[in-house]
Amino acid sequence: MIKIGIVDDHAIVRSGLRQFFSEHVDLRVAGEAASGREAIELVRTTELDVLVMDLSMPGQSGIDALAMIRAKAPDVGILILSGYPEEHYAMNLIRQGASGYLNKECDPIEIVNAIRTISLGRRYITPAVAELLARQLDRKDDAAPHEQLSEREFQVFLKLAKGETAGDIAKTLSLSVKTVSTYRTRLMEKMNLSSNSDLTYYALKNKLID
Repeated sequence: MIKIGIVDDHAIVRSGLRQFFSEHVDLRVAGEAASGREAIELVRTTELDVLVMDLSMPGQSGIDALAMIRAKAPDVGILILSGYPEEHYAMNLIRQGASGYLNKECDPIEIVNAIRTISLGRRYITPAVAELLARQLDRKDDAAPHEQLSEREFQVFLKLAKGETAGDIAKTLSLSVKTVSTYRTRLMEKMNLSSNSDLTYYALKNKLID
């Protein structure tokens, strides 16, 4: 029996997934969470094989929670189920420790296939993600600027692009304001941008934020 945790801020999505998983004899939903913070608590208190997690949630997002979940529960598989297309987030998140990435537009049975694969300790790579991997290997130097950021820089970049202040970011990520400012300087240099509004424009243009 594969024990699953569902993380999504929409109750209707959690309910739909729970109902769908219940139709498969080898799957059991062991717990649910509505935010990144609740997801961290869920893996701490519940025995899980695979966590199915959304990215975009209020407060602590899936991106913020990923590193913490990896640290607290290194053996739990993490399947990202997101409304964003693969090319926007998949590579960054797989590098950060996600076991697989699916777009919410996918065929529901693909979610089940992914969970089964991940529960065996393997990564689930869709043809779209495999194509991105191949492209990145072919032209490492041509990677998009945001793909060259470290995990923390990418987190800080997204929050700045959404208009959050250094103080807000420091609180959410448990960092000092000075450290956040250092990350900001570093990511601005890497991306060759000069202001927060440049970051917002870049993130909107590349569909990294809504």
